[in-house]
Amino acid sequence: GTFIMGSTDSEQERLPSEGPQHRVTLTKDFYLSKCEITQAQWQAVMGTNPASGKGEGPNYPVYSVSWYDCQAFIQKMNEMGRGKFRLPTEAEWEYACRAGTTTAFYWGDDRGYGVIRDYAWHTFNSRNTTYEVGTKLPNAWGLYDMIGNVPEWCFDDYESYNPYPQIDP
Repeated sequence: GTFIMGSTDSEQERLPSEGPQHRVTLTKDFYLSKCEITQAQWQAVMGTNPASGKGEGPNYPVYSVSWYDCQAFIQKMNEMGRGKFRLPTEAEWEYACRAGTTTAFYWGDDRGYGVIRDYAWHTFNSRNTTYEVGTKLPNAWGLYDMIGNVPEWCFDDYESYNPYPQIDP
């Protein structure tokens, strides 16, 4: 699909690294888990659970993992022979997060943050802890927690943000 990646200069709380907006076309199929990797999933693959202190339980997202920890997890997943796994690129992640929308969030612009509580664990409602995955409303493509709860790792960095149209950045 093709979408506009990045945020507008006028978007609230926009970081300079989130622009400029530019057209991106993705030509290769990719799949994402409908939720973050849970502590139970991480434990099953890695034999340990690095999460402690901000929400613990089998259906809570794993956290306190580095990009390199994720690469080790993915390597072990691939060794299990149940598919070929990798982190999404920043462009793939944003495409999936937006789910066809052009607004600041996949549920709308939400300028006063009045609706965010229905879709994300955020500063306003999280009490600085994590929560079980998939307990808020999903985006239009059935993906949960694309915003909030814990940060997600991508394969690449914000280098995808440049002013020129891109194909499979």
